[in-house]
Amino acid sequence: MKTDIEPTSSVAGSPPKVKTRSTGRVGDKIFLGLSRGSGIALLVIMAAIAAFLTYRAAIAISKDEANFLTYFEWNTGSSPMRFGIAVLAYGTVVSSIIAMVIAVPIAVGIALFISHYAPRRLATPVAYVIDLLAAVPSIVYGLWGALFLVPHLTGLYTWFDDYLGWTGIFSYQGGAARSLFTVGILLAIMILPIVTSVSREVFRQVPKMHEEAALALGATRWEVIRMSVLPFGRSGIISASMLGLGRALGETMAVATVLSPNFLIETSLLDPGGGTFAQNIASRFKEAGNDGRDALIASGLVLFVITLLVNGAARMIIARRKEYSGTAA
Repeated sequence: MKTDIEPTSSVAGSPPKVKTRSTGRVGDKIFLGLSRGSGIALLVIMAAIAAFLTYRAAIAISKDEANFLTYFEWNTGSSPMRFGIAVLAYGTVVSSIIAMVIAVPIAVGIALFISHYAPRRLATPVAYVIDLLAAVPSIVYGLWGALFLVPHLTGLYTWFDDYLGWTGIFSYQGGAARSLFTVGILLAIMILPIVTSVSREVFRQVPKMHEEAALALGATRWEVIRMSVLPFGRSGIISASMLGLGRALGETMAVATVLSPNFLIETSLLDPGGGTFAQNIASRFKEAGNDGRDALIASGLVLFVITLLVNGAARMIIARRKEYSGTAA
């Protein structure tokens, strides 16, 4: 936008008339086109993925002689095929919930320590190490979990059985700790850097005047965090948690390395066995035939829908709490 100032002598002392002349710059038009094209391309790609998954899933489900949502077996090599996702859905959701329950409070605590408690020369290396954990490949986490975490969880499992075994959820019958609870612990370690990094950056954006006002009123450091930092960063914490949940839902190699899969839903979280969508796809895709791959794609479609629902729910929660967002501060 260019402005032309035209002086006038009709009224002494009056401001000059400003006439605007719109001249679209080539760079602005290119940037607008690229931005709009990127958004449209993303929608087209998502629609193409959904259409492909739906088409192949419909072929598989039409050949399934069992209830796809409630059946407990996965026999795609038999004739007729009989397979269902009940065990996979249960294992995916339960392991992800365990990971979130463990990881989110710890991650928020680490983020608060780095941003508001630790001195700079300590906060910087701690933040660097946390960010570095996000770059560790999944298979490395899986090998560490199988060779170190699983053997060292026997004592914890025994303690759970002694004090919480009466609930049935934490009863332990012995054996290797290759259960959904172990998977949840491993997933918690894997999503911890993501939730910590995003939460830390959100806490750093808290307006200083909010914190200084609370301190001026005599608030302690914890009261400043409780009244100013956490309300401001609530939507950011939710967003960080959803990013971590997305990784937990779709994690493949680490889960496949640690879990002892079977198609049973155990009452106790400590009993070996179970399965997840991603682990089942990774372990069965290579030897599956055409019909078997269509069945695996059908389970992938369910995971795709779950991920969309989780992210949609997160967006709704954030939209209802706009007063806590950084734009409203």
